[in-house]
Amino acid sequence: MTNEEQNLNELLIIRREKLKHLQDIGKDPFKVEKVHVTHLSKEIIDNFDSLEGKSVTIAGRLMAKRGHGKASFVNVQDNEGRIQSYVREDRIGTEDYELFVAYDIGDIVEINGEVFKTNKGEISIKATTVRLLSKSLQILPEKWHGLKDQDLRYRQRYVDLIVNPEVKETFLKRNKIIKAVREFLDDKGYLEVETPILTTIAGGAAARPFITHHNTLDLDMQLRIANELYLKRLIVGGFDKVYEMGKMFRNEGISIKHNPEFTNMELYAAYNDYHDMMEITENLVAYCAEKVHGTTVINYQGVEIDFKPPWKRASMHDLVEEKTGINFYEVATDEEARKIAKEKLHLDVENRMTRGHLVALAFEEFCEKDLIQPTFVLHHPVEISPLAKRNPDNPLITNRFEAFANTWEIANAFSELNDPIDQKERFEEQLRQKEAGDDEAHPMDLDFVNALEVGLPPTGGLGIGIDRMIMLLTDSPSIRDIILFPTMKPIE
Repeated sequence: MTNEEQNLNELLIIRREKLKHLQDIGKDPFKVEKVHVTHLSKEIIDNFDSLEGKSVTIAGRLMAKRGHGKASFVNVQDNEGRIQSYVREDRIGTEDYELFVAYDIGDIVEINGEVFKTNKGEISIKATTVRLLSKSLQILPEKWHGLKDQDLRYRQRYVDLIVNPEVKETFLKRNKIIKAVREFLDDKGYLEVETPILTTIAGGAAARPFITHHNTLDLDMQLRIANELYLKRLIVGGFDKVYEMGKMFRNEGISIKHNPEFTNMELYAAYNDYHDMMEITENLVAYCAEKVHGTTVINYQGVEIDFKPPWKRASMHDLVEEKTGINFYEVATDEEARKIAKEKLHLDVENRMTRGHLVALAFEEFCEKDLIQPTFVLHHPVEISPLAKRNPDNPLITNRFEAFANTWEIANAFSELNDPIDQKERFEEQLRQKEAGDDEAHPMDLDFVNALEVGLPPTGGLGIGIDRMIMLLTDSPSIRDIILFPTMKPIE
C-alpha cells in the first residue's frame, strides 16, 4: 500500500469515527427525515433586495469550508447552485459550533439564518442554526476532470454531477429537449402511446436483439429493437397520428455514437408520405434547437451547423454516382455490379450482394463523411428497406429517407409499405438473407402481415435518434455524456 492510499484509508476511517461519535451523543444525522427548505440558492441571490435581512432555510452539500477561529465561511451546493454561509460560534452556540467544525466536505447540511451581503459584496447567509443531515463517508475528488480514467465519471455519475456543474447542465438541457419534442408533437395532434418492450419478435429495424426467458410461459423473449410494427398496428386500428418516445435495446457494439440501451422516438401519421415526414423532421429539430439555444445555429465540437429549414435533399444513388462516377442501376447484372465495386471501388463485396446493396455500401464508404450540414438522403434501395413503399417511377428504390447531420444518421423515415402481399414477400427475402449469413435481417412477423391485410391506410413514418440529437444540441462528444448511466462493463 502506498503512502497516499494509506492516508486515504485513514481519512475514511476518521469520517466513520466522526459518525460514530455523533450517534453516541444522540445526533445521528441518518435519523433526520424531513427538512423544511424555504429557499434555493439561486432564488436568494436573484431576489437579494427583497430577502435582505430575512430568515431563510437552505439545505445542500458542503463544498468548501474556510475557518477563522470562532467563525467560518462555507459554500453549500443545492439543486440550483451554490451560496455562501457565515457561521459564528457566538450565534449558533459553542456546542453546535464544535460539531460544525468537524463537518467534512461532502456532508449534507441544513442552515437557517439571515440573508446579508459581506464586505466583499458576496450574498450570503448569516447562520443562526446549522444541522447535519447526512454524513458523507467518502471523499469527493478535488479536481474531477483531472482524473485520467474517464470511465470513472460514467461509473460514478453521482459524483460527476456533484463536482461538475456543466454535467448537470447538460442533463437539464436533455430534459428541455425531450419536453420540446413532446410539445411539438402534441401541438400537431399526435397521441403519445406505449407499446411492448418485451416481445416474441424483435422487428422494425436491422439489429441483433437481447434475448431473455419468461419462466411461467417457458418462452424465449426479446427486448425491442424498435417500436415501428406496433405503432403501425395502431394506425390500422384507427389512431391516425401516434408517437412513442422510449428505450430501445440493440445487442451491438459500444462507441461514442452507440449505447446498447438508447432513447428513440417514432411517429406515424395516416394519409401522410415521406415528404411530410421530412417537413416534420426539419421543423422538429429546429424547434428543439431554438428551445435550447434560442437559434437554429449550433456549434458542435468547433463546427457550425444550421438546422434552419429547409434542409438539403439528395437521392442516395445520385450521391454515390457523384462521388464514384458509377451508376449501379445502369449496370446490367448484379454479378457485373459486384465486379465493378471490387475492381474500381475496392469495396469488400459478398456474393449475395445486389446492386441495391452495393449502392448502400458505396454510400456509406464514400458519401457519409461529407454530410456535415443537415441533409435528407432519399430513395434507399428496396433490398435494405423491407418496410418502405417502392418508388412508383423506379421499383428498385423506395420512398425513404435518412436525415444526416455531422456525418451521423439522426432520423429514418419513409412512406410505409401497406401492401400485405409485397410485405410478406420482402419478409421472405429477409429470411433468405438471414439464412445466407445476415444476422441482422428482419424476422418474419405474420401477425403484422395480418394487420396489413386488415388494411393500413397510406402512412408516413419517422424515427429520430433522440440521444444523437441531444449530443448535437448539447455539444457532447460522446453518447455517454448525455446518458445518465451508460452501459459499462463491471469492474472485477
